[in-house]
Amino acid sequence: MTLKDTLFNALDQKKSRMLEIRRYLHQHPELSFHEEKTSAYIQDFYKDKDVTVHTNVGGGHAVIVDIESGNPGKTIGLRADFDALPIQEEADVAFKSEHEGVMHACGHDAHTAYLLILAESLIEVKDQLSGTIRIIHQHAEEVPPGGAKGIVESGILDNLDEVYGIHVFPFVDQGKIEIHEKETYAGRSNFDIEIQGKGGHAALPQTSNDALVAGAYLVTQLQTIVSRRMDPRESVVVTVGAFEAPGGYNVIQDKVTLRGTVRYLNEDSKEPAYQEIKNQVEGLEKTFGVKVNLDYKFDYPVLYNHPEQTNVLREIFKQSEGSYFEEVVEGQALSGSEDFAYYLTKTPGTFYIVGAKPEGVETPYPNHHPKFMINEDSMMVCAKSLAEVVLNRMA
Repeated sequence: MTLKDTLFNALDQKKSRMLEIRRYLHQHPELSFHEEKTSAYIQDFYKDKDVTVHTNVGGGHAVIVDIESGNPGKTIGLRADFDALPIQEEADVAFKSEHEGVMHACGHDAHTAYLLILAESLIEVKDQLSGTIRIIHQHAEEVPPGGAKGIVESGILDNLDEVYGIHVFPFVDQGKIEIHEKETYAGRSNFDIEIQGKGGHAALPQTSNDALVAGAYLVTQLQTIVSRRMDPRESVVVTVGAFEAPGGYNVIQDKVTLRGTVRYLNEDSKEPAYQEIKNQVEGLEKTFGVKVNLDYKFDYPVLYNHPEQTNVLREIFKQSEGSYFEEVVEGQALSGSEDFAYYLTKTPGTFYIVGAKPEGVETPYPNHHPKFMINEDSMMVCAKSLAEVVLNRMA
């Protein structure tokens, strides 16, 4: 029996435990940077195992676990996140969230469950491996500045040779692995814009400087940044997601607030997009006689899958098509953001998608939806595919 067969058999025998862990975590979600009990649960999982455990890494609740083979070789990082979202769950499942207004609506519970079982199985065969496997249980993927940033800055990953991660997506068919080379997830910046005008009576507009009109004008003008100021060959998105202007029928607004995001698939677009928004804000002050405060934050970088590692994974998975999964397909660049990008700015590796479309569902609910669901069989595809990566890269 090969080492791969041994590892796969161990994973198959633990499938029910993988499901139990995922469902327990789904029932007990915790928000980003507040995952105390989830972190404790993960730590408890490793307490009697022959590994080195690092806790509270990077200013958060991360748990880093070193599986040391005792044989010389590479140090490979495997990452799964474990935070939830501020969403009231509406999914019809027996293991529904027990925490009001908090839900695992992005699959991080599944990520944690498969990586725990994979790590346990790797520990059992570690004497037959070479090098060190560094298991990265990461907090706070959903909220800026992201847990990955603090972990990288802590220096604990400085000796990594390669790093790998997975995300489950219900809009990709169960049984498919989707992989994409180079720029794969967008970089992200967020902004808050406060417009201070001069309020007054709706019947006397000449006595006021209407902040609401200025804000409405700005929402429209911001769209010209992409259509007229950015290179059309580059993918850039500017979205205003909130416009806060409470008031009444007969009131001219004194102050309004806009909130939004900028996404880009080229890091070279980051600074120009900011400068264009800054120019729009300065022009608004002159045009409408208002004062504008722009709070602009550069956030997650573009996630860049390194070609060498990505091509290796594509070949590994091609050889296993039709066994524990159906097909490896070429993905595409996505406008969503993912803080796994911080690991890849420092260490070569790749981040790929495992399909998790629920069985019998024509149109699945997307990540971050209150009725989000996954096909739990996707977790075994995650575990086995990453096991293959480990066996290949640490050979």
